[in-house]
Amino acid sequence: MSPYVMANVNSARCEANMSGGWDEMVKIKEMPFAEKYAHAVEYTKLLETFVSPLVQEHLGDKVVIELRSGWEKVVERIPDSASDEMKYQIAYRNWIRKWESAFNLIQARLGEKGVEEFARADIDALKKENSGPALLLLKVIQALSPSFAFSLTAKQMAYQLQWFSPFTVPELTGKKAVLTIPSCKILDSPQGEVVCKVGCQSIYPIWLAEQFKVKMETDRKDKSCTVTLTPL
Repeated sequence: MSPYVMANVNSARCEANMSGGWDEMVKIKEMPFAEKYAHAVEYTKLLETFVSPLVQEHLGDKVVIELRSGWEKVVERIPDSASDEMKYQIAYRNWIRKWESAFNLIQARLGEKGVEEFARADIDALKKENSGPALLLLKVIQALSPSFAFSLTAKQMAYQLQWFSPFTVPELTGKKAVLTIPSCKILDSPQGEVVCKVGCQSIYPIWLAEQFKVKMETDRKDKSCTVTLTPL
């Protein structure tokens, strides 16, 4: 496969520096399976870092043990000899299953208040995971050229989000980015519905708005979805 995913840009140019522009065809590097696998493992660990303390605080040690026992029942072992693609596929399924299992337990035991705390804990974990010097530099760029900063953020997201599901990028400018997902990989899983509704449609828009000043809107039709990003 080609090392790049070609993205048609509907607008005449996408800012690439303070005064210049990008070509109408934007090249977005294709993420290799080894990196997709690493992201699936990373996000699974991220889930564990905020869910276990949340359950511990509100429900105690016994339910933490119940949570972890439930996880052990739904995860698949990843063979060391497996290809990068197979490791990614298994790790991806494990992430979705553990996410749904944790969410369902918290919703059942703590109700709507628990769901709200789960969402806030996930958002805060994502913000912590994505903090650092690069974010400080982005804030400086936002102050100097908001459209350029948005272009940088959108292009980086178009790369990073590849581990979630295959998509195309029909538009990427300094004012708008559109990601078209013909068949969302998350929804291929029986556990994917709650991840879509709570994670993609609720948690992620809040996280992107708070940390990157980006508005995320989703327009889902069955398993297909259009994600639109615009600067706030």
